[in-house]
Amino acid sequence: MSLYKREGTWWIDFTTPAGKRIRRSAQTADRRKAQELHDTLKAEYWRTQVMKAKPAYTWDEAGYKWLMETKHKRSHRDDVLRLAWLQEHLRGQLLASITRDQIIAIAEIKRTESSPSTANRVLALLRAILRRACFEWEWIDRVPKIKLYPEPKRRVRWIEPDQVKTLLAERLPYQRDMVLFSLATGLRQSNVRLLSWEQVDLERRTLWIPESQAKAGEDIHVSLSEFAVELLRRQEGKHPNWVFTREGKPIKYVNTKYWRDAVKRAGIQDFRWHDLRHTWASWLVQNGTPLYTLQEMGGWKSSEMVRRYAHLSPAHMASHAEIVGRILYGTNTSQPDSNGPAPSAGVPSQVPEK
Repeated sequence: MSLYKREGTWWIDFTTPAGKRIRRSAQTADRRKAQELHDTLKAEYWRTQVMKAKPAYTWDEAGYKWLMETKHKRSHRDDVLRLAWLQEHLRGQLLASITRDQIIAIAEIKRTESSPSTANRVLALLRAILRRACFEWEWIDRVPKIKLYPEPKRRVRWIEPDQVKTLLAERLPYQRDMVLFSLATGLRQSNVRLLSWEQVDLERRTLWIPESQAKAGEDIHVSLSEFAVELLRRQEGKHPNWVFTREGKPIKYVNTKYWRDAVKRAGIQDFRWHDLRHTWASWLVQNGTPLYTLQEMGGWKSSEMVRRYAHLSPAHMASHAEIVGRILYGTNTSQPDSNGPAPSAGVPSQVPEK
């Protein structure tokens, strides 16, 4: 019997041209759908075994193979979640049958549910899997062209010191020292939440973030100010492993109702926890920290990420802009007269004749 029912689900049973018995669940209670899957599988085995054609692989097989090959990726967990969402739209579909129009429709669903940026992360994963299936695994012959959505420029939101004081005056039962430590170090939320004592050296006033916890995939070494050291000393003895805890347990979430309500009561608009890092970087740049130093301190891999703070230090850039003027006019930077610049002692008035 080609189809039979077991506990409400249809099963497929047939023998391939090579003599192998195929017996598997159709994963449906609909006989018509089960029959379609049966006919598709039987035709595929005939095509590959008798006609010697390239096997037709499904999206499910590609997704599984991708996860097995990318276990080392820091974003592996994110890939698992995104693939789970994609399964709802591509389950059981042959890779070669996935079209550009279908991908656009799937992307629109995700964009409507969340944002263009989130939809782009899903599209990027889908494109990466299809490209590997084509160029490495040789499962398909071509890849549909996938265009990503335009994304807004990354926002830089920071607050003034007086606003920080107002925020800290609000009720933040276990987050107050975490807020201060984030402002003192510029560390990302997860690096503060999951900070362990083995990462901290109070004597040398440093801590390190291992590459497995760093967004850029490289170790980050953080020099601690006296203020940051004092914050850490206040946490000593509370837990043998974790620096910041709540009721003796590591903190899982900081974007809680306590936090959101405190921000609202402080009268601060459009301010997220990650904006504490923006505030740290903005304060440093405004007080003369060079961008290349900020990049190293913040653990940014690309200078592109740091240049978004450049506009906050025009006064310090102006001092560098005066360098050429001092070279041309010497230490006396009086304005040149109408007949042209008066040469300084360091600049010859005439070009020597050859």
